[in-house]
Amino acid sequence: MKHKDANLKRVIVDFKKLTPEILALLVEKYPDGYDDAHIITFKNANNEIVEAVEVTTEDTKYLVKVSTKLSITMENYDEDDYEEFEDDDPEAVQDPELEVDDDD
Repeated sequence: MKHKDANLKRVIVDFKKLTPEILALLVEKYPDGYDDAHIITFKNANNEIVEAVEVTTEDTKYLVKVSTKLSITMENYDEDDYEEFEDDDPEAVQDPELEVDDDD
């Protein structure tokens, strides 16, 4: 018996390549954040151990590498922050350590 997702394209996504679309899917799937039960561990092509959380679209299964940056970005997610960007723009999601408050 074939799994329903057997024909999906599989894509490993690092934080640097995270798009608004994938971030929105993650926040929707894990509204309270992810925990150890959600994390998948596997070895990549370089035989390195990778920890990721999974989110699926109609044709693709994304394995998003877990990191502190990902957790912080998901916690602070506001879709309005990304309305000026294309859904597939990897430049839209900024490194949380680099953000500066403009309270002027």
